[in-house]
Amino acid sequence: MATLYLIPTTLGDTSVEKVLPAEMIKVVSTLQYFVVENTRTARRHLKKMVPEIVIDDLDFKELNEHSKPFELEVLLEPIRLGFDVGILSEAGCPGIADPGADLVKLAHLKGIKVVPLVGPSSILLSLMASGMNGQNFAFIGYLPVKPPERAKAIRDIERNSARDKQTQIFIEAPYRNAKLLEDLLSVCSEQTSLCIAVDLTLESEFVVTKTIAAWKKAVPDINKRPAIFLLQSN
Repeated sequence: MATLYLIPTTLGDTSVEKVLPAEMIKVVSTLQYFVVENTRTARRHLKKMVPEIVIDDLDFKELNEHSKPFELEVLLEPIRLGFDVGILSEAGCPGIADPGADLVKLAHLKGIKVVPLVGPSSILLSLMASGMNGQNFAFIGYLPVKPPERAKAIRDIERNSARDKQTQIFIEAPYRNAKLLEDLLSVCSEQTSLCIAVDLTLESEFVVTKTIAAWKKAVPDINKRPAIFLLQSN
């Protein structure tokens, strides 16, 4: 049976050679069928990875937050016919904070071989660089948008970190980063450690861990920049 490949992409406008291994790109160059979040950006990603690729020869099917569960079967049809399929993430690794996980789950149920290819994960890169507990950590995803619910979520995260000695990792839409940081500095204990990891793998990369008290003395401008937040209660 054919294979479902999970294809990472760059985390931003950085060179492919810096973050994607040659063996991974070699696999991508052999594929004809792709499942993607957005066809337009996927075509651009693939052309960046494999400049000689003929985009018009490729078959793209979209899988995103608007996709219905019953549509997943069709996405795996090329594999039934003997063709390998690649899932392409918008940024980073498929299946991690990404709708591709639903298709991977279905592939396992059908006994299809799933192969993750090597590439950058902002979650793991930020944890590696944070100095926080890498033996016990949790990825929370997005926090609530409304202020009262978000403040409660932050308190819960801080409490869980203290109770379980666990690093808590979460993200936000870039245009809401500044507001989230403002709430973290307002709600958290001054002794709690916060790592802010911004623009990972880019020339403007910024990864710093400080206590809440120290962050209050110099608040960075992270508005509209891709960021990961890591919290550890001391």
